Amino acid sequence: MSESTLKHKVVMVAACPFPANHGSPASIREMSEALVDLGHEVHILTYPIKEDIPVNGPKIHRVWFPFLNKKKVTVGPALEKFVYDPLMILKLIWLIWKYKIDVIHAHNYEGALIGWFAKVVTRRPMLYNAVNNMVDELVTYDFIWSKKFALRLARLLDKTIPFTGDFVTSVSDSLKTYLVDIGVKEDKVQVLPAGVNAKMFAPQEILAVREKYGYTAEDKIVIYTGSLDAFQRIDYLLQATSLIKDNVSNLKLILAANIANQKDLDSIRQQITDLGIEEITSIVEGLELSKLPDYLAMSDVATLPRTDCPGHPVKILNYMCGSIAIAGFTGAAKGLHHMKNAYLVDDHDVEQFGEGIEFLLKNPEISNQIATSARQTLGSLYEWTVLAKGIAIIYEMLRTKDFDTKRAELKQYIKDSYQPKFWDKRDANSDQVPADIIEKRKGDRRQQNSKIKFIERRKVIDAE
Repeated sequence: MSESTLKHKVVMVAACPFPANHGSPASIREMSEALVDLGHEVHILTYPIKEDIPVNGPKIHRVWFPFLNKKKVTVGPALEKFVYDPLMILKLIWLIWKYKIDVIHAHNYEGALIGWFAKVVTRRPMLYNAVNNMVDELVTYDFIWSKKFALRLARLLDKTIPFTGDFVTSVSDSLKTYLVDIGVKEDKVQVLPAGVNAKMFAPQEILAVREKYGYTAEDKIVIYTGSLDAFQRIDYLLQATSLIKDNVSNLKLILAANIANQKDLDSIRQQITDLGIEEITSIVEGLELSKLPDYLAMSDVATLPRTDCPGHPVKILNYMCGSIAIAGFTGAAKGLHHMKNAYLVDDHDVEQFGEGIEFLLKNPEISNQIATSARQTLGSLYEWTVLAKGIAIIYEMLRTKDFDTKRAELKQYIKDSYQPKFWDKRDANSDQVPADIIEKRKGDRRQQNSKIKFIERRKVIDAE
């Protein structure tokens, strides 16, 4: 693989608490560190709010305003952002001029809007990293009093913000499709999934970890990691747990929350009480990043209760890296397929979700096979060390305005698609592997499809 030797000065626009142990802030941190390791100069402009997480390499710059420097990390809209964001515009322009920045790398909607103002003033190219759309997410927050108004605002944002970038990366194939459908030029959008630091998830002695946290070898542990916001659909996970509690002995549910506001906590605790699962459910508040590998190592099944998700949940990559069997809904399961590397069910079908969790708990041999397949699927595709080289090529494309000749080089590190291909057994030619797959798989042992020992609905081929 050839690698560009051109070095870049980049400013990441992170209109959020940073560093923080969730989603976008975690991705920005790991992406920035990987770029610095490649020799690029990275600056991060962000809020004064942060968690105690080390950041190695990038230079961090923060806006500040009296009486607003709260310490608690939250997700979603907040009043203080109406003060911080205008300050970020001014400081971003100053940073670009002071450090002779080559490229603005804006993350999320607020980052894109801030970056656009600076782009207009400084004439620097901007890369917009899209991680979601507003139609699916904004209405789930209680920040705006009217859901109808929130939906209208979300549609307006979706039809304007993605067009501010000179180039756009989207965290999933489905989000790219959404952006193209609303009018963003397809040749200006590149799928760029969230990355992962595989070194965090070294193999551990499971019994020792369980004893450390008060669990036994006989416990059947189901885990969810991430925020407890309403759009994560923790209610589905709690309902599924109540459906199978009498069928699985020693069942334990852990909600390992890195972020949780009091309203969500109160609601979830009430649901736990109403469903009668208090004795088997534990909530871990403020899960530290350093403890995440422990919690995954001691668990039997990791869950994805969210549905209809256009982005790429980072927790999926953590689960895959942690070699743990995954159960979830198809809407959030980016890069996963049923009985290939996860147990997936139709969105909103809570009964099937519970059955999937129960199946994985009662069939450890199959669960291990699925977990192993998930780790193999991950491979090096999602490693930041690989993705960062592709990001650097995008920077070069923006600086040189050469979007055509650099695409072949870009494909060495970032794929056109991260969606696995499959064909249905029920098709008339079910035994015939698609011709394009055969062509791509010549000389590859995976071309000979070994049968899985359990019933599956589809044969699946990893994304090419």
